[in-house]
Amino acid sequence: MHADHKLNRTSWDVLAAVHGQDAYYDSAALVAGASSLIEEEESALADAVGPELAGRSVLHLQCHLGFDAITFARRGARVTGVDFSTVALEKARFLADRCGVEVEWVCADATELPAALEGRFDLVWATMGVLCWIADVRAWMRAVAGALVRDGRLVLIDGHPRDELRESDPARIAGARAVPGRRVLEAGWDYATTTRTGPQVQFHHPLGEIVSAVEVAGLRVTQLQELTDVSRGLCVRQLKREDDGRYRQRVDGDPLPVLFTLIAGH
Repeated sequence: MHADHKLNRTSWDVLAAVHGQDAYYDSAALVAGASSLIEEEESALADAVGPELAGRSVLHLQCHLGFDAITFARRGARVTGVDFSTVALEKARFLADRCGVEVEWVCADATELPAALEGRFDLVWATMGVLCWIADVRAWMRAVAGALVRDGRLVLIDGHPRDELRESDPARIAGARAVPGRRVLEAGWDYATTTRTGPQVQFHHPLGEIVSAVEVAGLRVTQLQELTDVSRGLCVRQLKREDDGRYRQRVDGDPLPVLFTLIAGH
């Protein structure tokens, strides 16, 4: 495991203990039967594998509390959730039991998946705040490619990396970056709770680097969309709800890219 990933795991163990009934993770709604997927995720899922999940094998990568893994299991998929936090996986296992579904939970770094997961999955699913925690995006893509069956698909939905480093709050960044694209964040804001313990390490990967990593891993991009509006605020402070009910971030009146959706396969 990358040294920075170990540091991040410590932080995510703390966050996993407090996430689960907050502005982002509504465990009560999930247990009551609500889907965890937003409109943009449903659309990408349909484009990648169609509306029917029954009998398909799904790997929810960097699953945290496993909300999407549970949603897929309810739809009849055979689901494996992978995360590097044992605290998150224990909470995910508890939620799955409350929801009455079976999910295989595996503790592993996303760039170093166990050999037992190789060549098993019709779909690898990774969404919302994924690649900013990965030091080596090529290693991440190689792990994804290795987990997919011959005709399998990757669905990656993440914050658009238009210029995260330049736009970041300098007060939250500790010192100079020894590695381009790497930043260390001390304690501060958390997307789902009021405060976050630090430090954490994040990484900036331009969209071109991400697409190149897909190709180097032996996969082919079949869809790439840049979204300037989304159906939910996602607890992102810069997003504002507009009159049409969609959330956007604007500069000088023009909407900026908010998310990207990437679908790839062998």
